[in-house]
Amino acid sequence: MSNRTNEVMKVLTVVATIFIPLTFIVGLYGMNFKGMPELESPLGYPAVLLLMLAVAVGMLIYFRRKKWI
Repeated sequence: MSNRTNEVMKVLTVVATIFIPLTFIVGLYGMNFKGMPELESPLGYPAVLLLMLAVAVGMLIYFRRKKWI
């Protein structure tokens, strides 16, 4: 029973670790700033989405290499 609980906690920790940086990026871009150069660019929104995707995929690759998932 304890071993199964440890496995569940490990998966929950990995999922939370992936979503914390994404939440930070979304929170930063959700603020009403006028001086951010990315907001004036037509490719700013897709660039942020690609950055978020790259962060999530990068962390998944890192966790798989470490054999944590």
